[in-house]
This record gives sequence, C-alpha cells and structure tokens, in this order.
Amino acid sequence: MLIEDMYVKIFKALAHPIRIKIVRMLVPGALCVCELNGNVDFSQSNLSQHLKILKDAGILNAEKEGLKIMYSIKDERVVKLIDTVEEMIKDQIKYMSEKVQ
Repeated sequence: MLIEDMYVKIFKALAHPIRIKIVRMLVPGALCVCELNGNVDFSQSNLSQHLKILKDAGILNAEKEGLKIMYSIKDERVVKLIDTVEEMIKDQIKYMSEKVQ
C-alpha cells in the first residue's frame, strides 16, 4: 500500500459525522457497542459498520472483555488531528462573521 493510500484511508474513515462523533465519545476512555449505541440515533449494525471502518483505518482498538468488545482510540494523535481541524473551523467561522460586520 502506498503512503498516499494510507493517508486517504485515515481521512476517509474520519470523513463522516457519525465516525467523528464516535471518536469524540471515546476520548475519555473505552466503551462497548452498547454504550456507544445509547448515544447515537441508528441501529447497532450501522454502528458496527462505522466501528469497523475506524478499526480498519488504524484509528480504533477493539478488545474483548468477557462478552463485550471494548473500543478505544488506538493513537491519541487522532484526537489532536480532530482538535486541529476544529480550531481551523472556528477560525473560519470567526473570519466569516468578521467579514459580514
């Protein structure tokens, strides 16, 4: 796999509002599907598909604990990446609001 393909895989995995929400929910610590599913408005199978995409991109870990699979952030740098994008968005919003005034 080319390095460019690896970039694309990570960015594609993060390029969905539900997956951004999942990563944000996991910032404090690991959660199981049942805990994640309580905070989203779609089926468990849909949630599982999103988790698989994030896991396959190397963003999440999945560890079995008894009957549950616990999901956690594999590399904390992904949180920094999302925070950086959030700062960029805030700056853009600030710039647009100043431009209107």
